[in-house]
Parts: sequence; C-alpha cells; structure tokens
Amino acid sequence: MSLTSAATLATLDRTGPRRITDLAAVEGVTQPAMTALVRVMEESGLVERRGDASDKRVTLVCLTEAGASYVRARRQAGVHAFERLIGELTGEEVEALVAALPALRHLAELESQDREGPKQ
Repeated sequence: MSLTSAATLATLDRTGPRRITDLAAVEGVTQPAMTALVRVMEESGLVERRGDASDKRVTLVCLTEAGASYVRARRQAGVHAFERLIGELTGEEVEALVAALPALRHLAELESQDREGPKQ
C-alpha cells in the first residue's frame, strides 16, 4: 500500500468521512489522483462512498470496518517496532526520550492541524 493510501486511511480514521476534494487537499495530491486512489481502496473494501445527509449533492468517503481494522493493525505494528527499538536504548537515552515527549506531542498536534486544513 502506498504512503498516500495509508495516510488517507489514517485521516479518515481520525476525522471521519470526508469529501474527495478535502482528502486531496489534506494529503497534498490532485483531485483526480485522490479519486483514482479512492476507487482502488473502494475496490479493496477499505473505504466506501456514501451520500451526505446534509447535502444530497455531496458524496463522502468513509472508512469501512476492514479499513479501520487495517489502520489499527498498522498502528499496533508501529507500536511494537518502537517498543523493540526503545528496548535497545540505554537508560540515559530512554530518559532523554521521556523528557522530549511533551515537545513531540506538540509537534504531532501541529502536524495534525496542518494536515486537516481549515475547519469548515
């Protein structure tokens, strides 16, 4: 799976259903590229398109249960990889990581806000 596909699934998991145009902007790709990507993920059963109850002209891309399961499994694999790697650090290195956690959390928040774009 491409990084853009994985990032799109993670965005849908974090933010809920989105328009293709919104997803394209968040992921930094063109609308035609996102449309093609969504079609492939839809054929794979990871996402589905649904109508927007508030605007019948709009179609939203939604994560399926299979897509949500994929995101959870990928995150868990990342957790395990970090656990293994952190286990190889010295005590001082672990302490330095713990001390850096507030700054790392803030960076993650800033990145998330950046990727989600302006609120509607």
